[in-house]
Amino acid sequence: MSQAPASLSTWARNISPSPTLAVDAKAKALAAAGEDVCGFAAGEPDFDTPVHIKEACAAALAGGKTKYAPTPGIEPLRAAIAAKYAADYGLKVAPAQVIVSPGGKFSCYLSILAVCSPGDEVIIPAPYWVSYPEMVKLAGATPRFVLADDSTGFRLTPAMLEAAITPRTKLLILNSPSNPTGAVYSRAELEALVAVALRHNLYLLSDEIYEHLLYDGAKHVSPATFSPEAEARTIIVSGFSKTYAMTGWRLGTTVAPVPIAKAIAELQSQTSSNATTFAQFGALAALKETAKTAAALGTMLTAFDRRRKFLHAELNRIPGITCQLAQGAFYLFPNISAFGLKSEDFCTRLLDEQRVAAVHGSAFGAEGYLRLSYATGDEIIAKGVARLAAFCAGLPR
Repeated sequence: MSQAPASLSTWARNISPSPTLAVDAKAKALAAAGEDVCGFAAGEPDFDTPVHIKEACAAALAGGKTKYAPTPGIEPLRAAIAAKYAADYGLKVAPAQVIVSPGGKFSCYLSILAVCSPGDEVIIPAPYWVSYPEMVKLAGATPRFVLADDSTGFRLTPAMLEAAITPRTKLLILNSPSNPTGAVYSRAELEALVAVALRHNLYLLSDEIYEHLLYDGAKHVSPATFSPEAEARTIIVSGFSKTYAMTGWRLGTTVAPVPIAKAIAELQSQTSSNATTFAQFGALAALKETAKTAAALGTMLTAFDRRRKFLHAELNRIPGITCQLAQGAFYLFPNISAFGLKSEDFCTRLLDEQRVAAVHGSAFGAEGYLRLSYATGDEIIAKGVARLAAFCAGLPR
């Protein structure tokens, strides 16, 4: 029986699918068909969730914690998150400022919805996480991109920010440590950017999902700690996915001034209601059983650091590739512009010819690069970078 063509909404017609998920899905399909694929596409730790977190979730299930929870999150978890910000950053946060959502992605989206309206503009430094522009468009606002390439260490400067601001600018999005580059802003760099944002009365969405994945003595700094004025304009988004290898648990967190937190909770009440109840008890164990959590994180960081250094050294041995050493997260963002190929064509051929899955830089608003995740096994990294070298050797320069 034939069907009339669907009349889709403006939002559905204008949204772009996630390139990172698309590449990862194609790589997994090839692997399922028996192909030997080296996957560098997924932004997901290859470690299992720590046992004590899973056990707490299982105990919650066994104890009947299967009903609706308060929209902003269970009270013990919101209090533990507030205590974490006090202990880690000296930030006095009330539980009323904390919202637990089904995933850090949803936390970002609700935060944008809470402060942006049609006609507003949002400044997004590129390279950027692929979902930011789509979230801004879904809110009816307009993304404005500012390219901060490897010449600035992939970090926005105050002059670049100042030049991008218009009377319509409402929000600045910063992500440190960064996906896709692993760049980390210093305190001085952030203070300079916040000063510009405050002078223009902007809100700041500080995406800190990789806050604990740091190397070489790098320190994470939250802009909300700079002054009462900065705190009043800053929305902090984080979550449990990356630090605790809990990607499938879908638990994001937002810390915001009370009026914004209240708005986010109201938006959530009409969309997802609450994050999964029993999963929140696992997250509570991650924050409460600190010794076990620190041991699990230490194991991950040791492996990530080893892989980071190895992959960085091997990439820079490939003629035509240059790559900066990331200070955070679990990505490297090598420059492949010397080969003269569009990054999407480069990655398509790399997967088709060498069975290496990487995400093209244009997906992150930065043509001439590609993103490689080292949150995968050492053997896969060694084999994959060797295949990348062989692929590059066959390209003209």
